[in-house]
Amino acid sequence: MDKKTIWESVRPYLMIAPAMAGICMFVMYPIIYLIYLSFFKYNLMNQAKSKFIGLDNFTQIFTRADFYKALTNTLLYSVGVVILTMILSLLIAIWLSKRSRFNAIIQAGLFTPHIVSIVSISLVWLWLMEPNHGLLNFLLKSLGLPTSQWLQSSNTALISVIIVSVWQGIGYYTLIIVAALQSISPAIYEAAALDNASRFKIFYKITLPLISPQLFFILIIMTIGSFKVFDTVQVMTGGGPNDATSTIVYYIFKYRTTNIGYSAATGVVLMAIIGLLTFVYFRVLSKRVHYQ
Repeated sequence: MDKKTIWESVRPYLMIAPAMAGICMFVMYPIIYLIYLSFFKYNLMNQAKSKFIGLDNFTQIFTRADFYKALTNTLLYSVGVVILTMILSLLIAIWLSKRSRFNAIIQAGLFTPHIVSIVSISLVWLWLMEPNHGLLNFLLKSLGLPTSQWLQSSNTALISVIIVSVWQGIGYYTLIIVAALQSISPAIYEAAALDNASRFKIFYKITLPLISPQLFFILIIMTIGSFKVFDTVQVMTGGGPNDATSTIVYYIFKYRTTNIGYSAATGVVLMAIIGLLTFVYFRVLSKRVHYQ
């Protein structure tokens, strides 16, 4: 085998080697080490007391009420954020799908919250949702509507965090759907118009199937992201009041020093939940995705 043949055989592996090294270093190794730590009672402040305890951390997770509280909050948060963001993004995208200078300006404005730090956004919304002097309650009073405690009440805190997350992410997903809508050939709609198809039928039979790959992508990305929410909760509520906004990642954060093995086990459970949901999505919904 000559040098040229050897080089042609080795070159593809050399080209992907940097990327694979990064994946192994920053993805695979942390996952393996996370699983390893989950079998230990590991105190970061006093490593001498660390010891192997097998599956005890996992047993403890599924017998603690605070874990189920965090899991329930995470599920409610994920369902709220995913459904509201997808519906609103789709409606706004349909409104902005026509190419015009005005729509381009609106799209830029919608996208702005996505590029701003979530910490900054959370701090601004903290002021807006302040019960006594916040702008939102001022507007509600001006309209003669009842005010809300927003982040100060266990009944409304999670909803308030959902509102902030939807507002922050809606512009990004709107632009994805707008790009998908603009890529649909006008000839398809012209053919449907010749058949006297109603607007609803055009939307349901033509538009939705043709943008289904983008919608499926958004669903997967948003579900994974919503299960990993932390920044908004940490800045706005600190998991309160009364653990009303404590999510799984925030729950992991609470035990990061006193019992990192328990935190690692919770992280493994979270990874398994996300993997299971992603598997279900691909098994159930991938057949409904129409690729052109």
